[in-house]
Amino acid sequence: MAHESLSRRSSDIKEDVKVLEHASPIGRSTHEKTMEEMQAQLAAARAVDPGPKAGSWRFIYFHLVFLVIACCSGDSGFDSTVMSGINAMKQYQRYFGLNDAGAKTGIVFGIYTIGQLCGAFPASYLPDKLGRRRSMFIGNLLLITGAIITATAVGQGRFLGGRFLTGFGVSLAGAPAKAYLAEITPPHHRGRYVGLLNCFYYVGQLTASGMMISTQKWNNNLAWRLPLWVQVVMPAINVAFVLLCPESPRWLYSIGRTEEAREVLAKLHSQTNDIHSPLINHEMEEIVRAIALDGSNTRWWDFRPLFRTRNDRARMWLVVLVGAFGQLSGNGMVTYFLTVLLRIAGITSQTKQITLNFVNSVTSMIGAVTGAFIVDAFGRRRLLLTGTSGLVIILAIATGLLSDPTTSPARANAGITFIYLFMVVYSFGWTPMQALYPAEILSFEMRTKGLAFLQLVVTAASCINTFGLPVALSKIGWKCYLIFCIWDLFEVIVIYFVVVETKGLTLEEVEDVFERDDPVKYSLEVAARRRGGGFNSSPVGMHA
Repeated sequence: MAHESLSRRSSDIKEDVKVLEHASPIGRSTHEKTMEEMQAQLAAARAVDPGPKAGSWRFIYFHLVFLVIACCSGDSGFDSTVMSGINAMKQYQRYFGLNDAGAKTGIVFGIYTIGQLCGAFPASYLPDKLGRRRSMFIGNLLLITGAIITATAVGQGRFLGGRFLTGFGVSLAGAPAKAYLAEITPPHHRGRYVGLLNCFYYVGQLTASGMMISTQKWNNNLAWRLPLWVQVVMPAINVAFVLLCPESPRWLYSIGRTEEAREVLAKLHSQTNDIHSPLINHEMEEIVRAIALDGSNTRWWDFRPLFRTRNDRARMWLVVLVGAFGQLSGNGMVTYFLTVLLRIAGITSQTKQITLNFVNSVTSMIGAVTGAFIVDAFGRRRLLLTGTSGLVIILAIATGLLSDPTTSPARANAGITFIYLFMVVYSFGWTPMQALYPAEILSFEMRTKGLAFLQLVVTAASCINTFGLPVALSKIGWKCYLIFCIWDLFEVIVIYFVVVETKGLTLEEVEDVFERDDPVKYSLEVAARRRGGGFNSSPVGMHA
């Protein structure tokens, strides 16, 4: 029955291709058009239908949908910071017999990472089977369950079990959230909104760290239990409203619900909500051109679409690069173990440590939001190169300042200042890109499996942070900065030679870039032509 259904959907897709080819305003097959022609057609369509006006109901509706989806990122930020702050609390340490660095602490952080690893497998299947919305719903429901178990834990076994379930839910909800936003957002502002999705990581951080400034003063176990209870809030918002949001139009089309796909595109992208406007016709044309199902995306265990061709392998290499570099640039050292770094620098007051943790969340969020708002104009390559080069310089300076912080309080304070600056620059260059870049370079057939595979890469890289960093910090201290400085220099070189520019392209046009013999060179040529006016400029529409 599943095979027959898939065959019918494939036949429908082929029929849609024929219809749109005959209806093409340029009179040529969509498969024969060059990127220049597709960009010109998009510009002409947007001139007629620039999208919902700012302040209109559908403009507001889109942003409400965005906020519901962004809760999936806030979940992750809350967890990382709540555990970093709780880890510094003497109340928590006494209750479970732990300290803030060492193997036992690594296990507490690491079991969350293992949960994320396990959650990546259903995240590779459920979004294509059940849809993006239902997958987010299930993931956040599991997260809520894990948070409740953790908050009420009376023994370390139960605490670890709750942490595992929390990580599982975060992973299952996070992958479809990235795919969903990439698939519903207009191409000229995709960078901003998908980038902002990852910026909500810091909303979770601010909530957790701000709360713990007060609760850490309480001389009872509620000091660390209450923040764990509050972790339920953001996933609960998503669970309550995500099924009221429209489904991804690309997913709807892939299962044969073409008219519903048109209606969603019109509701989110068209100024007049016209399902047959030139803009909606163009977007549907590109979706039909790009989506072709062969059944492999209906089997959770079949990862062949990720590695089938040379171009697919090139995309996955970039996904692996972003996933690994995004975790191993030194950010994990600060995010999870800031209290340990502060102690190494001579700051031992628990209150001061947690307050500085809150300040770090504020400054990091400023950097991340700035990066998200400029990435559509600045470009993906330039943002990564600028941010990572800045990390090399900052870590080199911090290494010199913190190599012997006891010699001068001013020197130690200067070193901590550069650690905070490190997180601002990291957040500027990497936070928007970790959600945006993998989601937009993967084709529809690859997207959910590719994002799940990204989670596996991120988890593997996180294991180095969660299991290795506590021991490294306790053994070699400030020398960790020097190690990450050298590694970040290596990242800059790799990014320069392999990262493809995708600024301003539709998801389907990105696929065309990867069909070229040298995607990096071609993407830079396209970007240069756009800067020089080689493509018709488009009016700024809906989300200006």
